[in-house]
Amino acid sequence: MIGCLIIHGFTGGPYEVDPLASFLKSETNWHIEVPTLPGHGRKLALDDVSHDKWITTAENSLKKMKEKFDEVYLIGFSMGGMIAAYLAAKHKVDKLVLLAPAGKYLSFRQISKDVKDVVTDGFRGRLKENKLYMHYRRKLGEVPFKANLEFLKVVKLTRKYLSKVESPVLIAQGQQDGMVPYKTAYYLDKEITSAPKEVVFFERSRHLICLGDDKDTLNTMVYDFLKKEKEQI
Repeated sequence: MIGCLIIHGFTGGPYEVDPLASFLKSETNWHIEVPTLPGHGRKLALDDVSHDKWITTAENSLKKMKEKFDEVYLIGFSMGGMIAAYLAAKHKVDKLVLLAPAGKYLSFRQISKDVKDVVTDGFRGRLKENKLYMHYRRKLGEVPFKANLEFLKVVKLTRKYLSKVESPVLIAQGQQDGMVPYKTAYYLDKEITSAPKEVVFFERSRHLICLGDDKDTLNTMVYDFLKKEKEQI
């Protein structure tokens, strides 16, 4: 029996990866688990939550899964991707998938383009049609400064473990990602020395890669990667 743990991103929740989780549930008999990291979810409560708690929550879920299942796959999105890489380095997993992993952050060129689009839609009275604006509007004022510092601590800690990952890995990155520059995938490709390794770019995808225009292709690609026999990878 196979267990698959999916870890969501900073200030997000299971909803960020739900299309992928639902697809894997529909196509397999695997046990799919998407824990909510402390302070995260639809209603954010990040005032007094440390990065240690986020990592510990994910690690405890992985340990329990490894006790129950013969094979364990690990998928992480954004900050969850960095946590997933860290956990894969510490605890052997059979496959690792990193979706827009936050090894580096903030593409100012893409952010400038996104802001321009938001302003244009605002002038045209179409802000409610701007998916990016509607998504991040909810988070404005809900994320305390300290929480951002805790996020940076996660990145700093987990980067050190990238070279220790030994699992087969798939890295997927959106080329229009404003939060994680698409060149981050090259950085991860260099730092993670495990083989085999696949790096895929999605032309139309922003940061929320599991919810974007390429999500169906992404779902199929992740499924195919996880289903491959080890000798075929």
